[in-house]
Amino acid sequence: MKASEGHIGRVFVIRLEDGDVVPECIEEFAAENGVSVGHVILIGGIGAGQVVVGPRDSDQIPPDPMLFPIDSAHEVVGVGVLAPGEGGKPVLHIHASLGRSGHSVTGCLRPGVKTWLVGEVILYEIVGAKAIRVMDKECGLALLEPGSISERNKND
Repeated sequence: MKASEGHIGRVFVIRLEDGDVVPECIEEFAAENGVSVGHVILIGGIGAGQVVVGPRDSDQIPPDPMLFPIDSAHEVVGVGVLAPGEGGKPVLHIHASLGRSGHSVTGCLRPGVKTWLVGEVILYEIVGAKAIRVMDKECGLALLEPGSISERNKND
């Protein structure tokens, strides 16, 4: 396990509008407002796009993602972690559960989905935590790499 300690900084209340693409619009907001590391909560509606619903084969590395198409309005609740990618721009890893007419699908919104009507986001900025998303060559994913708490204490 790896960990980094920080504290809550600013808290943003954001309304996504019809057609806004998640996670891109939240990443852009974070970049424009100087948020590097954060926690995101999302509720509202999703109307189009694709959701990663798992690897096609659990034994295959790097994984071949299974994509589930979203082609009509769904209710959504999601949670994510924002951290800078290797280029320094904020990258949001967000998982969500989408439901419609008694059926649900849960997965990663990484490929991008469009907001249907409205999305409500709370973005908690985490100040002082050292974290970056680093491409792992073995698994082919950009993994969260927290800075070491003991490493930070040595530098303080």
